[in-house]
Amino acid sequence: MVSIITVNYNGLSDTCEMIDSFLKNETYPYEIIVVDNGSQSPQAEKIKKQYPDKPQIKVVQNINNGFAGGNNAGLKVAEGDYLFFINNDAFITGPILKKLVHRLKDRQNGGVSPMLKYGSNMNVIQFAGFTPLSPITLRNRMIGEREPDHGQYSSPREIPYLHGAAMMVRRDVLQRVGPMTDIFFLFYEEIDWSVRIRRAGYRLWYEPASVVYHKESMTAQRGTPLREFYMSRARVLFARRNLDGIRKLLACFYICLLASPKKAICHLLHGQFKLSKATLCGTFSGITAQSH
Repeated sequence: MVSIITVNYNGLSDTCEMIDSFLKNETYPYEIIVVDNGSQSPQAEKIKKQYPDKPQIKVVQNINNGFAGGNNAGLKVAEGDYLFFINNDAFITGPILKKLVHRLKDRQNGGVSPMLKYGSNMNVIQFAGFTPLSPITLRNRMIGEREPDHGQYSSPREIPYLHGAAMMVRRDVLQRVGPMTDIFFLFYEEIDWSVRIRRAGYRLWYEPASVVYHKESMTAQRGTPLREFYMSRARVLFARRNLDGIRKLLACFYICLLASPKKAICHLLHGQFKLSKATLCGTFSGITAQSH
């Protein structure tokens, strides 16, 4: 069985649409665990009332302790042999779980992400894999992003990182590696986790036979101080946690003394004072916060 885990934060309509898409399209055995991460209204109770005759849907009330914290709260009640983490602003139009499970039948494979397409433009790709992070600047890109789907990414392949919007791992991998760390709160959790899974000797895969449609982030929208703060913070924390020696020193130097100041100045030149402050404060928090 697959335990589908999703985190809800003031996103009731998106969460219900995601649930409905699985109820309509998925045929593989599954349960859905919705973790309400401290929504402003009692959305956990509303979700329970929405599906009174669906025992495979579980609802967990949680405090808002971030992306990883919410998913880890769902793990406490998950019963599946496979764990599928999916954003609540995603949905499916056909069955996806069987192909993902099949990819993980190979015990050398520790995790898999499906192809992601945009929910607003359903033939445009969002994710068909990642390129590796550059050694010092820690920059990479999503393969296929914003490209029309002409079948150019229809072959499964090994990838360096899973995508946090939709990713599956086996339970034995989780038990060996441990859950995602909750020190980031937002961003980089799945990349950090992917690094740990690969260091344990497992491979990660992109599986285009399964497709998930994603509406983009509703919690931390682009161009907001919230997103800028946590993105800046997470980048430094990732470097501190996952790099060693001179690489760690050079990466932190680059981020703190070059990249972040440059970005803050650009925001200032465009009159975006709150974004500039969020960039600098996030970077400072990433340097001073506990990294393990």
